[in-house]
Amino acid sequence: MCGICGIFDPNTSGKVSRTLLESMNSSLERRGPDDEGYYVSDHVGLAMRRLSIIDLNGGAQPVSNEDGTLWIVFNGEIYNFMELRKDLIELGHRFRTESDTEVIIHLYEEMGENCVDRLNGMFAFGLWDSREKRLLLARDRLGIKPLFYSITQDGILYFGSEIKSLLKAPVDRSPDYQALYDYMSLMYVPTPSTAFRNIRKAPPASVTLCSFRGITTRTYWDIPIPDINTTYDLKRDYETEVIGLIERSVSRQMVSDVPIGAFLSGGLDSTTIAAVMTRNLKSKLKTFTIGFDRKTYDESYEARLVAQTLGCEHTEQMVSPDMVESIPGLLDYFDEPFADYSAIPTFLVSKLAVSSVKVTLTGDGGDEIFAGYPTHVAYKISKIFRSLPQWLKTHLINPLVFALPASMERISFDYKAKRFVTGADLPFDRGHYWWKVIFNEDQKKELLTPDFIRSGLQDSFHTFERHFNTVRHAHPLNQLLYVDAKTFLLDDNLVKVDRMTMANSLEARVPLLDHELVEKVAMMPPHVKTRLLQTKRLLRRAVSKLLPPKIRRGKKKGFTPPLPHWIRDELKPLITDYFSQRRIKETGILNPKYCENLLRDHLSGKRDNNREIWTILALLRWLETNHC
Repeated sequence: MCGICGIFDPNTSGKVSRTLLESMNSSLERRGPDDEGYYVSDHVGLAMRRLSIIDLNGGAQPVSNEDGTLWIVFNGEIYNFMELRKDLIELGHRFRTESDTEVIIHLYEEMGENCVDRLNGMFAFGLWDSREKRLLLARDRLGIKPLFYSITQDGILYFGSEIKSLLKAPVDRSPDYQALYDYMSLMYVPTPSTAFRNIRKAPPASVTLCSFRGITTRTYWDIPIPDINTTYDLKRDYETEVIGLIERSVSRQMVSDVPIGAFLSGGLDSTTIAAVMTRNLKSKLKTFTIGFDRKTYDESYEARLVAQTLGCEHTEQMVSPDMVESIPGLLDYFDEPFADYSAIPTFLVSKLAVSSVKVTLTGDGGDEIFAGYPTHVAYKISKIFRSLPQWLKTHLINPLVFALPASMERISFDYKAKRFVTGADLPFDRGHYWWKVIFNEDQKKELLTPDFIRSGLQDSFHTFERHFNTVRHAHPLNQLLYVDAKTFLLDDNLVKVDRMTMANSLEARVPLLDHELVEKVAMMPPHVKTRLLQTKRLLRRAVSKLLPPKIRRGKKKGFTPPLPHWIRDELKPLITDYFSQRRIKETGILNPKYCENLLRDHLSGKRDNNREIWTILALLRWLETNHC
C-alpha cells in the first residue's frame, strides 16, 4: 500500500524534472510514511511513498524487470499474487523479491495490458514500457484504490493517488462548474469528474495507454447483470455458496507481514467479516469501534456484544467534545468538496486502530452487493403508493406526513416519510436518485447565484441516468444495485474509507468487494437478496450459523455521528462563522439569504438541515483552501 505519482512528457528530449516529481511525491507522505522511491528517465518519471505491508525488506518501489526495460509504481494489494507467482515461475520467470508488485511486471511481460484480467485485488499502478515507449495506467475493477490524472494543453500527463499531488504540477486549477453543481445534489463529485476542470478520475476497471501517438482508455471489466427474464435454479444452495465466497475472500485478504485487525460497527457487514476472520487467526482478533453519547447514533454496545461473542480483543473510544473541534479539518484530506460526514467516525476509528495494527478489514460494499439500503425495497412500496387515489394522497397522507415534527435523531421516521412521499410518484430511476439528493434542481436555483446557474449546466440526474441506461434490461433490484455500485459506492463510500484510513497511514481492505464474489452474487436471483421489505436476506441467511440472532436481524443504522446536534452545540461557532454573509457572498456561487435561512431553521429546531449545511460547509472550505 502506498501513494504513487508520475509524469509522462512526450515533448521533452531529456529526463523529466526530478525536483517536480519529488514535490508531487512528498504530498503523499501520509499514504506511505515508511519509504520513498523514484525512477526518472527520458519522457517519464515515476515515484511512490510506501506503507510496508508485504515483503517488508524487499518490497521497495519502483520495481523493474530483469533488464530494466519495464518499471512500475503500484498502490494496493494483489491477493492472488502467490498463485500468479507460481504460474510465472513455471513459465521461466525469475523473481528478486517476495512482493506482489513484481508479479505485475512479469505478468505484463506475458500478457501486455491484458495482465489486469488476472489480478484479484485493489490496485492502481503506473507501468513504463521503455521498449514500446508507453505508460500504462490501470485501476482495479470496483475503484477501491484511487487514481487521478491531468493532461496539459501541450500533451504532458501527470498522475497520482490523490489530487494534491497533481496540484504540485503546472496543471490548470480552474473549477469545474458542472462538477460542483452535481456535488450540491450528491455531496460528492461523480467519476470521471473532479472539482477541477482539468483533473480527472480514472474510471474503475480502466486501462489508459499513453504514448507518442496519443492517449486511449478502455474498460476491461463490468459487473455482470442478468436479463430480467433469466431463469434461476431454485434448488441451488445460494446461502452456502455465499458464505464460501466470503470465507475465501477474507482468507485471501488476511495475508500480511504486519499486524491485522478489523473495524467493528455492530452491523451485519463488519460483524460477518470479523466472524470469518476469527476462524483464520490463531490469536485473538483485534477489533475497533467509535461510540457517541447519543443513543440513536451509538453502536458501541452492539460492537461490544459482537466482540465478546467472537472472543475478540476489543478497543472502543467515545467521541469527546475536544475531538469535535478538529473535525472540519478532515475535509481537507479529500482535495475536493466531500460531505459524507460518516467520514468523521471513519477517521477516528482509523486513528484508534493504527496504534495497534497496520491493516484492517472492513465491511464496506455489503449494502451495494447484498441489497442493504432501504431504497432497495422502497421501490416496492412506491408502486403500491402510486396506485392509491390521488385525493387520498393529496388531502390525507401528504398533509399528515408534512405535519410530523422535525427530529434530530439518526435516519428519523419523519425524514424517511417526507422523502418518500415527495418522490413516490417519480419514474423508477428518478425515484431512486431522489433518495440520494441533498439539493434538488429547484432548490439549487435558489441556493446558487443566477450567474452560476446560467453557465449551461445540465440536470444532475445525468450522473445516474447513464448507468441506468446500461441496465434497463435487468430486474429493478439489479438495476438499483448496479447504479449504487457505480455511484455512491465508488465516489462516496470507497473515497471516504481510502482517504480517512490513509490519513492515518492505515491500510483498509474490503473483502465483500472481491470481484469474484461480486460477479457471482450479481448473477443470483433478486428474490433471494430481498423479500417483501427485508433487506440483505441472502447475507442474513448465509451467516445464520456464524452470528447471534440479535445481530443477524438488526436494523441498518449506518456509521454516522450526531451531526444535527453538533451543529447546534459544539460546532455552532464555526458553522456560524462560515455561514456569515461576507463569506457566502465572496464565493460568487451561493445565495447568502438562502444559506442563512437553512442554518436558522436548523438551529431553531424547525427543520433538520444538517446534510444541507454540511454540504455547503465542505464547499466553502474547499473554495477557500483552493482560492477559487
